Amino acid sequence: MAKIKSNQKITACLWFDNNAEQAVKFYTGVFKNSKIGSISYYSKGTQMPVGTVLTIHFQIEGQKFLALNGGPYYHFTEAVSFVVNCKTQKEVDYYWGKLSKGGAKVQCGWLKDKYGVSWQIVPEIIDDMITDKDPQKSTRVMQAILKMKKLYIKKLEKAYKGK
Repeated sequence: MAKIKSNQKITACLWFDNNAEQAVKFYTGVFKNSKIGSISYYSKGTQMPVGTVLTIHFQIEGQKFLALNGGPYYHFTEAVSFVVNCKTQKEVDYYWGKLSKGGAKVQCGWLKDKYGVSWQIVPEIIDDMITDKDPQKSTRVMQAILKMKKLYIKKLEKAYKGK
């Protein structure tokens, strides 16, 4: 494994109990434009058995992450989530299906994966729709979003147009 070069100033660190390696392999399998970088291991005299993965650097769609096996002290919450902006319904369906498998399908495009990480799988057009200067359009779209778990572009477009 090589170091991942990046000009990114801030890197998200994801704290796992002891399954960081499995999670990283899962995420890099879901996202086509991804790679695993350097891996460090626990050594003698640390909280985990010698040779257990300590950290893994990885990259998804140009975004650098760090996965840490830190033990059972902290857990993921919905207070932090990753937004996946999708161009098409096919892309929404793909990420929704892959990331929610073994996890939980929540509401409004949100899901929790099998590792407890929260994701928002959203069509790129949503931002334009909900920030439209016409409050009736944005309200209709928000009302449509609130009725869905997985988001459907055609339904959002219908709501936007008032149909």
